[in-house]
Amino acid sequence: QVQLVESGGGLVQAGGSLRLSCVASGRTFSSYSMAWFRQTPGNERRFVAAVWWRGVFTSYADSVKGRFTISRDNAKNTVYLQMNSLKPEDTAVYYCAASTGAGANTLAQTSAYDYWGQGTQVTVSS
Repeated sequence: QVQLVESGGGLVQAGGSLRLSCVASGRTFSSYSMAWFRQTPGNERRFVAAVWWRGVFTSYADSVKGRFTISRDNAKNTVYLQMNSLKPEDTAVYYCAASTGAGANTLAQTSAYDYWGQGTQVTVSS
């Protein structure tokens, strides 16, 4: 069992930056592919970014490419999402997720993830 705890959300003005963190329990963090998804009220949870368990492959949603960066520190059991040039449309609850078997073709699918955090709210004001 893996527990994921997100932090770093908050209120920021458009154009600002935030860094989200997700700390995972357990000693097998390095074997999980990790991702960030986001969700707004009444909508499905949508893929934001993912990093493969080896950390050498990353994937981003088109809407965040060039603005967001996902990274991981396996020594700290932590995955990060650096969000720059934030826009009001980035406002959402952001969720961290862990997968034991996601491949390059399934990293963006919620069904590929086995564990989820509780979410952290990000609000971008205009």
